[in-house]
Amino acid sequence: MRTAPLILLTTLALAGCSAASSAAPTPTPTPDTVTVQNCDTSVTFAAAPQRVITIKSTSTEMLLALGLGDRIVGTAFQDGPVPEQWAADASSLTSISDFVPSEEAVLEEQPDLVYAGWESAFAADGAGARSELASLGVNTYVSPSACRSANVPAKLTFDDIFGDIEQVASIFRVDPSALLESQRADLASITPTGDGRTAFWYSSGDDTPYSGAGTGAPELVMETAGLTNIAADVPGGWAPLSWEAVVDADPDVIVLIDASWNTAQSKIDKLESNPATAGLTAVVNKRYVILPFAASEAGVRTVDAAASVAKQVQGLDG
Repeated sequence: MRTAPLILLTTLALAGCSAASSAAPTPTPTPDTVTVQNCDTSVTFAAAPQRVITIKSTSTEMLLALGLGDRIVGTAFQDGPVPEQWAADASSLTSISDFVPSEEAVLEEQPDLVYAGWESAFAADGAGARSELASLGVNTYVSPSACRSANVPAKLTFDDIFGDIEQVASIFRVDPSALLESQRADLASITPTGDGRTAFWYSSGDDTPYSGAGTGAPELVMETAGLTNIAADVPGGWAPLSWEAVVDADPDVIVLIDASWNTAQSKIDKLESNPATAGLTAVVNKRYVILPFAASEAGVRTVDAAASVAKQVQGLDG
């Protein structure tokens, strides 16, 4: 189990946070300075960030779930609409790019933090290298479960995801207990319905399918729903598989990731029209489970994703 990175207290003096607005969560007593080891980078927050650029849905939705939507001054590379429970708070958010923004676009918003769902967003030809942004007084942060350069969980667990929530809350000096209590209660209410049936997590790809592998969010979601991942022995969160491997595994269920650029229906059409896959057990019986792309990566929607898969699998037997 990966524990949340250690929060280093660099001062013994406690100071109260600035008064919260009526829409913001209640601050909790925290040290003036919080330092975290984030992927391969140590990041120090002298105060709670006030102006944040979020890149990818996982980072945007984390802040919305913690009641911090008013800190977001720009979003980028969003994977789809936010869930209904956060739609009102998200309605006023401004997108600065449909893809990874340039460093110039980021700096134009004068952020004190750039919070990304993928480590690769911080590149010289992207939002800017982390060291470069730091030299300009802009902190950077990556969703910890998405780290690849360091502190990679051997196999993602819900404790990892809950640890991510706690760490983000500590950086913003807010209390995550209500969100964590809700997440844990929802997780406890999930009844695995898969009965060990095999499943293929079809994320993308034509000639070569890109599948949920054995150590990331897809595996965690399928395991929680009681399904057996046909790529469970493949390292990584996602990995390319051959169609031959999928045919040989002949999965009972296919989890289809739905994105505007690669819809679930387009994948169904491909599976049903290709002679190599048309005879698969899941295809013949139309045992399809559909998840939005934004729910397929580790974050505050992972519990809901597992619950949705379990419910849909149960419906396949109806």
